Amino acid sequence: MSKLRPLPLHLQQRPFTVAQARGAGLTPARTRSRDLWTPSREIRLPRNTVFALLDSCRAHTSVTTSSFISHVTAAKIHGLFLPPRFDDAQCLDIARPRGDSAPRRRHVTGRRLVLGPSDLVIVGGVPVTSVARTLVDIAPLLTIEELVVIADQIVCEHHSKCVPQKVAMVELGALNAYIAQHSGARGMRRLRDAMDLVRVGADSPPETRLRLIIERSPLPKFEPNVEILNPEGTAVVAPDLACEEYKTCAEYDGRHHFTPAQQTKDHDRDFVTASQGWHQVLINKDDMNAGELVVVTKLARMLVRGGWPDPQNLAGQSLLGALNSRRDFG
Repeated sequence: MSKLRPLPLHLQQRPFTVAQARGAGLTPARTRSRDLWTPSREIRLPRNTVFALLDSCRAHTSVTTSSFISHVTAAKIHGLFLPPRFDDAQCLDIARPRGDSAPRRRHVTGRRLVLGPSDLVIVGGVPVTSVARTLVDIAPLLTIEELVVIADQIVCEHHSKCVPQKVAMVELGALNAYIAQHSGARGMRRLRDAMDLVRVGADSPPETRLRLIIERSPLPKFEPNVEILNPEGTAVVAPDLACEEYKTCAEYDGRHHFTPAQQTKDHDRDFVTASQGWHQVLINKDDMNAGELVVVTKLARMLVRGGWPDPQNLAGQSLLGALNSRRDFG
């Protein structure tokens, strides 16, 4: 068996087109060699290579005239918080403008879309539907809660000095206005219902789900992006969620909170929060997995300390060992 000529360095770790191969001096026979895979016509991929999704999209759109990336693939490129069931999607979502034929290729879901003037953006040289347009396109594929998680991510922004500054992908008002312009699209009733639940300030899916649990319960209202002020009126803490009326706040402790550096920051945060007379509830993955009873009861017990009358005695519910190794003293 003859030894294969090594691929040029710039073609070794990503999908490439037959035209690129010719431009690099490869013969037609070399592009059909056993070390290359053909995911779709005119595209080659070095076998056993890990490559970025954007590289695959770049190759596909370069050989599919007038095409762009849409739907779930666009959502992944934008980094949207898709549910895990989309992690292993094998096909790329590629579309063309209405009037052209839908792309037909192996491992591609082809579509035709009517685009507005702001519906396409360029990401790493690849045409992709905008964040707002992508949300509209994937709405029929998601539940209301999944849509709230993604829309919360899109509109999230922070301007407090207590947390890192963050600019929204799309501001809430602009996103609502965009959705209103697409009232006839599939899934819009569900998306409008979801937008009624969207709030600015959630940094992660668990934070959004925690807020939705609270809103489904009889607990008083908690809001994101609330600053806790010291007696001089200076913001000293900005918790994930806060009920100002009863000086109670909730923090979701995800995996990154268990690093030594983050634990030091969290200890300082906890001390400052308590020193301002606030009652803090720490919620983690185990609490969320244990069910809404655990979350609501933990919050209710701190709210009562803050003066909430608890008319349904939610704080008196037994957790029945749901806090794992932590004893239930209530």
